[in-house]
Amino acid sequence: MEKFSELKELIATAEKDAVAFYEKGNKAAGTRLRGALQKTKALAQDIRNDVTEKKNAK
Repeated sequence: MEKFSELKELIATAEKDAVAFYEKGNKAAGTRLRGALQKTKALAQDIRNDVTEKKNAK
């Protein structure tokens, strides 16, 4: 659950940058958003692997 909480926090941060990029045209926020989305992808994959591992262990 720790990784899932981290994912939720990352999404909340990314949302702020998305608003700044799309609604205010802040290009630096777009760069931060892209980085956050890449981290989100990696973290989601880690969570998927953990779920699969736990599911198959039972």
